[in-house]
Amino acid sequence: MAVRQALGRGLQLGRALLLRFTAKPGPTYGWGRPERPGPAAGWGRGERPGQAAGPGTEPRRLGLGLPGRYRFFRQSVAGLAARLQRQFVVRARGSAGPCGRAVFLAFGLGLGLVEEKQAEGRRAASACQEIQAIFTQKNKLLPDPLDTRRWQGFRLEEYLIGQSIGKGCSAAVYEATMPVLPQNLEVVKSIRLLPGSSPEIIPRGEEEEQAPRAPTFPLAIKMMWNISAGSSSEAIFSTMSQELVPASRVALAGEYGAVIHRKSKGGPKQLAPHPNIIRVFRAFTSSVPLLPGALIDYPDVLPPRLHPGGLGHGRTLFLVMKNYPCTLRQYLCENTPSPRLATVMTLQLLEGVDHLVQQGIAHRDLKSDNILVDLDADGCPWLVITDFGCCLADEHIGLQLPFTSWYVDRGGNGCLMAPEVCTACPGPRAVIDYSKADAWAVGAITYEIFGLPNPFYGQGRAHLESRSYQEAQLPALPESVPLDVRQLVRSLLQREASKRPSARVAANVLHLSLWGEHTLALKNLKLDKMIGWLLQQSAATLLANRLTEKNCVETKMKMLFLANLEYEALSQAALLLCSWRAAP
Repeated sequence: MAVRQALGRGLQLGRALLLRFTAKPGPTYGWGRPERPGPAAGWGRGERPGQAAGPGTEPRRLGLGLPGRYRFFRQSVAGLAARLQRQFVVRARGSAGPCGRAVFLAFGLGLGLVEEKQAEGRRAASACQEIQAIFTQKNKLLPDPLDTRRWQGFRLEEYLIGQSIGKGCSAAVYEATMPVLPQNLEVVKSIRLLPGSSPEIIPRGEEEEQAPRAPTFPLAIKMMWNISAGSSSEAIFSTMSQELVPASRVALAGEYGAVIHRKSKGGPKQLAPHPNIIRVFRAFTSSVPLLPGALIDYPDVLPPRLHPGGLGHGRTLFLVMKNYPCTLRQYLCENTPSPRLATVMTLQLLEGVDHLVQQGIAHRDLKSDNILVDLDADGCPWLVITDFGCCLADEHIGLQLPFTSWYVDRGGNGCLMAPEVCTACPGPRAVIDYSKADAWAVGAITYEIFGLPNPFYGQGRAHLESRSYQEAQLPALPESVPLDVRQLVRSLLQREASKRPSARVAANVLHLSLWGEHTLALKNLKLDKMIGWLLQQSAATLLANRLTEKNCVETKMKMLFLANLEYEALSQAALLLCSWRAAP
């Protein structure tokens, strides 16, 4: 708005405000107007000033300027108007003198500018909501490979299990597939163990045929080690419930029918699906089989019937997931991503962590071994967070964990435990806030993604401890790493959680750095320019999604960004970037 227009609008508001002080009091709405406000001008629906558009939304702070300050300014101006009215308005509805006109001019201009600033914020927030709604519908995950077999896959006997993929401190993972069986063939309801092989299903009539060629294994089966959970299905599901957080209701429906453990008091949350988080297709309990390498890799956790010295129970939990080529650690051992690709990989982790935070879940065990890597058609890595065995996912406490004693579980991987977690002291009212703990871990993992040793691993002078390190001790990332990424990593690794950006703001920083360079280069970044850039990105992303491969990593990241678009978080990210670039 031009100064003349702002001045004219301000004079109207100022005159109306002074006249209202001389009028009889009556019912008011909104900001003191004697009539109900009509639909707001600009983007879409009518809304109250200071409130984002859309049904059911609560008033919220918007943008680079805060409506709370505007309301305080308006109240101050109203008080000033009352005092000036008593001084300069002689009659109840008389005209003001020259001094009064000057006062009209001064605070009327202020009111006009404030109103225009708020209107810009409302239009930008409404635009973000409209874009978000469009891309939320577009961001649909690919169907599960077992969707066509909705009521199959809940027994171990239905899978052909291959060789071991890996093992951790609580489970072993094997490649697996579900053979396509002709409908006229019956399945033997028993597992046949072949020497050096794994359980498989033998259709009747094919026993005498030659062995088929080596099958592909699109699935992976994770067999949990059951030391203390007991042998009943209910006890196993209850004790290992954290592993079931990324499992859908369909994944659990086979054994329980209805998911009893999720309905119990204090049970884990059900995590909504996200492309950067593992999806569990099936979950069931079964007797522990003797799988390839078991007697060598984990004999102590086998049941006594399989190994005399074993301490495990005879029944345990099995999780069926997609089989990914490698972990992030394995990928980085053989590949050195370019700075831009490494930035996109870091962005994927932040998107996954932000989704967890929005769902009220903390992973608490992020590390490169717990991040899986898939590759698109061009060989670009797609990162997926897995292994939720240490997560915090409680419906009643959210991300605020009461830390009443040292016996309270604070999560795994002490090396990448955020400072506010590892330095917490128990007490009757002590609470650990995990809302930014996983984002801190992403900052540490970023060193590995850019080819440097993780400063919180290893020994020697270069080794840092999260409980005692100082921010000045953090090693500098190479000059080849973009400045925005270097600043973001240092910001994520600040000791005080209140000074760190949230995962959403951090993800927006990288989105703007990667694809909003032209907009950020403007000397005076204005809201209309930002909205124009968002609309341009929306159109280009929709077009690219239709014309290019659906698994293009950068297109998928743009769609995630637009589906999670929030004006306030975007404004915070833009302010951070501008402040970093303006600093010497």
